[in-house]
Amino acid sequence: MTADAERGTTERVLTLLGLLQQRQVWTGPELAERLNVTPRTVRRDVERLRALGYPVHASQGVGGGYQLGAGQDLPPLLLDDEEAIATTLSLLATAGAGGAGGAVAGAGDAALRALTKLDRVLPARLQREVRALSGSVESFGGGRAPVDPGLLMTLARACRDEVETGFDYPAGRSGSEARRRRVEPYRLVASDRRWYLLAYDLDRDDWRSFRVDRMTDVTARTWRFRPREAPDAATFVQESVASRVYPRQARFLVHAPATTVRAQVPASAAVVRPLDGERCEVLSGAANLDLVLMHVLLLGHAFEVLDPPELATRSRELAQRLLDAGPAA
Repeated sequence: MTADAERGTTERVLTLLGLLQQRQVWTGPELAERLNVTPRTVRRDVERLRALGYPVHASQGVGGGYQLGAGQDLPPLLLDDEEAIATTLSLLATAGAGGAGGAVAGAGDAALRALTKLDRVLPARLQREVRALSGSVESFGGGRAPVDPGLLMTLARACRDEVETGFDYPAGRSGSEARRRRVEPYRLVASDRRWYLLAYDLDRDDWRSFRVDRMTDVTARTWRFRPREAPDAATFVQESVASRVYPRQARFLVHAPATTVRAQVPASAAVVRPLDGERCEVLSGAANLDLVLMHVLLLGHAFEVLDPPELATRSRELAQRLLDAGPAA
């Protein structure tokens, strides 16, 4: 079939779908007349729609004809696998960021509505695909840097299908000396800055989080694994990003509601755990804990250093230094 002929067939099939959405039942001769083709061509086009996943029912006898099944009152949405999955992943990430408040919360609500519509108008084959992939994505924060949708699709499918995955990954934070990693992928997690993969590292025999933008040569194998008992994906990745990835960690008791502190601190910079309505625990990390101490100080709330003990001593030293820098009484 030539390109022009294929394009004409596609346009005719879309027109057929539109006609089936306009009324309850069409006879074959009626459709043939409207499309200016033979009844045999109508039958072939109906089979094309069925192959795409649209439920076109045919009945014989008086009052019989062609009838579109569920979703007949909705406009067609013909997406290939990659388009549908890329759209779903983006909407899932936006919807997952809806707890941040303000404009982001509005975007999260809109994304949830869009996901609902997408699920209703996709053919059944793609509905099953995106519904399954939606269980492979979690989120905290919003406004992250873009990542190749094809890479996200490969990882999301690997999470869904429970197949081992390999990729090259830098050994250190400097980004040099990439090494091959073998993992059992569990969840994709979208932070306020980046995409991460939570996976069980087979060579290190432990759970790890990986930045998706640092992965190269990603391949999903056909070897399936039995899922292990896993930590909460979003919590594990956030703690890794905000604390465990750094050589030193600190923990604070902050005398302010968790919602207030979360609005002041990026999700990738600290983990904020509510204790009660007026206090929360803040966990963060850095190469130099003086930086973390200064950030907590500048939040403007009363706080106490919980860990490490030497940081409490350091805070008193810095406080005395600030007092000494003031004018003499």
